[in-house]
Amino acid sequence: MKKRVFAALMAGVMGTMMFGTTFVSAEAETPELKGEVYAFIAASLNNAMEEIQKNFNETYQDVEILYNADSSGTLQTQIEEGARCDIFFSAARKQMDALVDEGIADKDSVVNLLENKVVLIKPKGGETKVTGFENIPDAANLALAGEDVPVGQYSREIFDNLGITDEVNKMEINEGKNVTDVLASVSEGSNEVGIVYATDAASVADSVEVIAEAPEGSLKTPVLYPAGMVEDKEASDDDKAAAEAFLEYLQSDEALEVFEKYGFAAYVNGEKTDDMAAAEETAEPTEEASEDTAE
Repeated sequence: MKKRVFAALMAGVMGTMMFGTTFVSAEAETPELKGEVYAFIAASLNNAMEEIQKNFNETYQDVEILYNADSSGTLQTQIEEGARCDIFFSAARKQMDALVDEGIADKDSVVNLLENKVVLIKPKGGETKVTGFENIPDAANLALAGEDVPVGQYSREIFDNLGITDEVNKMEINEGKNVTDVLASVSEGSNEVGIVYATDAASVADSVEVIAEAPEGSLKTPVLYPAGMVEDKEASDDDKAAAEAFLEYLQSDEALEVFEKYGFAAYVNGEKTDDMAAAEETAEPTEEASEDTAE
């Protein structure tokens, strides 16, 4: 009996010691972050990222997040030309993959974080004969992002797959340097229709209306938003630690809830969302699609 009592007492003591050790370790794992983080973000992320920054700074008050928001193509060029950047958050894989291939972005840190949709819009209350992407040429003019802008690239892919590229090219086109320009042109009534992301349209729902989403099958790949670390030779150790923590925070449930509030869908750790998986199961792969995937 005494042996059993002693064993029980020792188990209690060991449990207390283990609890104490765990508690101390958890305390030690909480870093005191400080420094500057230069984050280059796609223009369509701007509103969500402003809120995320405020939430992050509630915990890490000594970390300054400095955003540069523009088209992903413009941001890629700035990074390649030596602009100081710690995190690149692109609206397409193309720009991120280019930086990875050039050894500027860290491949191991890149994560496909979000998914968006491409939509056709008109000014709120505006009149148009256009009922969907298929008859865009019926409009008097079109607001369209440039070819180096992801949403502009997606738009042109849609035109090609719908067989309307030649007709669209004959239109009066107001080419914007990024999706924000396109959104402004339509919301201000300067253009009859325009093509933006669903999240952008939702952000100014009082001034634009969504006519239609891109038809199923008109885009071969999802509209993905990858985020990753970029080599910043000017960053201090504190800056690098802060940047790594911020990139990790962008993948947290708390941050993803903010993104979802602004209309994005989570695409976490490279796993497909239910909608994307279902779409791929029903889609019939073409020989052309297979060749594009291999490139």
